[in-house]
Amino acid sequence: MKYRTMGSHGPLVSAIGFGCWPMGAEDYGPIDDRDMALAVDRAIDVGVTLFDTAPAYGHGRAETVLGAMLGTRRKDIVLVSKCGLHWDQDAKPSPFRRDSSRAAILDGPGGLHEQLRRLRTDYLDVWMVHWPDVNVPFEETMTVLIEARNSGKVRHLGVSNFSPPQLRTCRQLAPLVTNQVGYNLFDRRWELQAFETCRELDVSVMAYGSLAHGLLSGTWDRTAQLDATDWRSRGMAFRQPLLTGENLPLNLDVVDRLKEVASRVGVSLPQLALAWVLREDVGATALVGCRRPSEVDDNLGAIGLAIGDDLLGELDAIMQGAAGQVPELPA
Repeated sequence: MKYRTMGSHGPLVSAIGFGCWPMGAEDYGPIDDRDMALAVDRAIDVGVTLFDTAPAYGHGRAETVLGAMLGTRRKDIVLVSKCGLHWDQDAKPSPFRRDSSRAAILDGPGGLHEQLRRLRTDYLDVWMVHWPDVNVPFEETMTVLIEARNSGKVRHLGVSNFSPPQLRTCRQLAPLVTNQVGYNLFDRRWELQAFETCRELDVSVMAYGSLAHGLLSGTWDRTAQLDATDWRSRGMAFRQPLLTGENLPLNLDVVDRLKEVASRVGVSLPQLALAWVLREDVGATALVGCRRPSEVDDNLGAIGLAIGDDLLGELDAIMQGAAGQVPELPA
């Protein structure tokens, strides 16, 4: 494993992080908690230190499950969670709403106190705002984050999905170390519009969706129907219609061409896709959701794989055939 520092003053984290969204068991279809627990243990064994979760993943389930799976190994990892997305506890499951007010992010169902209880810990290594809430002054939200850090319940601060102007405003108010954004071969919006701002502000990127939400896993079945509970069944991937009935076949053709390149250079498609994400110097970690230990082991092959100019150009040319890409950042 390789390790990188978030910004110049954040934690040292593994270049590949463990994304825990599937643990919520609501948005990626059914999961096997036993296999997932084995994957968590294997990840720690091979040097993965960053584990990323959120209250919104399964209405708290992902945090609860992860806390139980970590047990005494909590001390061996960098635990990241988020705030600012909430739901009605008496009507689960229910739509999430953005609320980054003091009361909500401390005492709501997605608030810090409930997070610590679910995760069976007394502190988070990184606490970030999940999505920008434009109805609450950033000054209020950043003040709460700083207070939480000063109390010892949080060690480092970050945001997620914050546009360059939003990030610039919040970086002036709080010592942010990361902005977590979607980034993969099918989605370069943040790279093109926000990475330079991150460099300027000394804020590292945590890339989620590194395998394009499964498209780049190399295992997408052209004939299978996604479970109705799977968010991808609606065809949209963070406002990009990559997975619609019209665009998915074209994008799977692109994936087949990427597989050929991966095979030629002696790696799996996920390894190639992760190495492409990790080539960015502003990136701290590439998050991957793993359901079983074998996936953890395969991901390790991305470490040390160099993406030279020739290979980068070839990948860029292949991606010209992708369908459904849009230029606007997700709001």
